[in-house]
Amino acid sequence: MTTDSKVAVPRRPAAPVPGRRERKRAQTRERIFRAAIELFGQRGFFNTTVEDITEAADVGKGTFFNYFPSKEQVFGVLYEMQLKKVAQARAVAQSGEFSLRDLLRHFVHQIAEEPGKNQQVACGLVATVVSSPAVREMHLETMRRGRQLLGEVLKLGQKRGEIRSDLTAEEMVRVLQQSLIGAVLLWSLEPSSNLQKRLAAMFEIYWSGINLPARKGTELP
Repeated sequence: MTTDSKVAVPRRPAAPVPGRRERKRAQTRERIFRAAIELFGQRGFFNTTVEDITEAADVGKGTFFNYFPSKEQVFGVLYEMQLKKVAQARAVAQSGEFSLRDLLRHFVHQIAEEPGKNQQVACGLVATVVSSPAVREMHLETMRRGRQLLGEVLKLGQKRGEIRSDLTAEEMVRVLQQSLIGAVLLWSLEPSSNLQKRLAAMFEIYWSGINLPARKGTELP
């Protein structure tokens, strides 16, 4: 994804190389996920069956259920991907190589990249969160963990004097999550809208809110 600023990830020690069996399992899981997401985008989530996914991924139905208890659980891979991006943003913040503004602007576009690939996928994700208790629980847990990680990022920004300190990092992170979800949701409902423009406008408004000092006599409700 192209943004106004590019944020490089600091180098970290190489992780242990997984064994052949682990690599094969990871590849199969990824293949099923990608096949499912592509079908969700083409046909819509509710019009895609497990059989459609297994055929597209070239795996048996039993193999599918070895990785995912249900079609809805495929979105769990997406949540894992999103949390890795948040952890990556924290690593960049800790490196101190980039301003918080540049880091967050890049992050906003990066975190919306996967659900933003297709409007039907985004709609399907929202509908599944609303209709499936299991996916809703997974979604809420991902949001909670994401708030913790991003909270650390904003606390670093506060210590460095880059953003206001009269609000807690948790409050500011929650507003960022709400803004991101709203931008993606509204984009998914309007076929002619441009997600990148929505995200850019949303970020500028958000940044102006956390960057400016608090006005006297005002506080969060």
